[in-house]
Amino acid sequence: MTEGKQPIIEIRNVSKRFGKVTAVDNISLDIRAGEFFVLLGPSGCGKTTLLRMIAGFEMPTEGQIIIDGQDMSLVPPNKRPVNMVFQSYAVFPHMNVTDNVGYGLRISGISKAETRDRVAEALELVKLGGFEDRMPDQMSGGQRQRVALARSLVMRPKVLLLDEPLSALDAKLRAQMQFELADLQDKVGITFVTVTHDQDEALSMASRVAVINKGEVAQLAPPSDLYEYPANRFVADFVGSVNIFEGTLTLDEPDKAAVDCPGLGKIYLNHGVTGPHGANVWIALRPEKIYLHVPGEGKAVRAAAQDAPDGHNLARGTIKGMSYLGDVTLYDIQLEGGHIIRVSRPNLSRHDQEDFTWDDKVSMHWRADSPVVLLS
Repeated sequence: MTEGKQPIIEIRNVSKRFGKVTAVDNISLDIRAGEFFVLLGPSGCGKTTLLRMIAGFEMPTEGQIIIDGQDMSLVPPNKRPVNMVFQSYAVFPHMNVTDNVGYGLRISGISKAETRDRVAEALELVKLGGFEDRMPDQMSGGQRQRVALARSLVMRPKVLLLDEPLSALDAKLRAQMQFELADLQDKVGITFVTVTHDQDEALSMASRVAVINKGEVAQLAPPSDLYEYPANRFVADFVGSVNIFEGTLTLDEPDKAAVDCPGLGKIYLNHGVTGPHGANVWIALRPEKIYLHVPGEGKAVRAAAQDAPDGHNLARGTIKGMSYLGDVTLYDIQLEGGHIIRVSRPNLSRHDQEDFTWDDKVSMHWRADSPVVLLS
């Protein structure tokens, strides 16, 4: 929905060094007005440093940050059209909800009447109407987080920056708040820029995600593209669960390709990969895209033969690990060559599908559009 909109933030060749350590390495990207943008990556990758440079708490060693058309080089944090919600929420423990949310308006000289109206509006947005007199120690973690959000939103910034906003919450509340944050962003229309190391959090909330690795952007794309079409091994491995096998590209034409993987067998794809013949490549195969069957020349072979040549996209092995997760069961299967592959199988019915257990011999197949070839 934000495609075609002008960027509200322009990051141009930005680097940040702390002594001999390069935290951010020549990053350039645009963040569009009105989008929910996520900086995703492991601890120490530079994502929080980049967020702090947007906020003005750190200055770039090199490069330029432009917000709403203005170069921020000489603009202090309190003069930038952004507000930041910190990981710890940082609500004032001695103030009730109304005073916490209205604090920024009061010190900015906004009238009491306008402050009252804007605080009430912000509390309704974050679903805290009726909590005006509550003290922070009388509230849950999720409620305190909403107070911090309301305190930022009441200032009507053009950009809201969130540093690991859900990390202090338990798993169930975190999942609930992911939907609430995305819904809130859609309602207010403010650009959200969020830092997280949680892949599920990023995929569920973002309109676009920048995956950061060692201070660089490994891939910038919508969540579905990151998951289905990772640009390299780091993104494939970091975003979701994946099986990665090394192989050799033996066929590459516009509408088909083949890879010989010593650990997995012959892989056929129904599209080209633009790689040189004989190139060393990697196959990425998501666990949920693998179909599991009883062994033999039955269902697995017939299913695979529908869109792949004989002998391709098939494997056999022995179940060496199982993990029941309610909606799915994960299987770790030792292939005939000794490699381990993970398969995720939905628990759709208690009675209508085959049961598997430890040490069972199984057959597997996957569709020709399921594997992804990675050149790096």
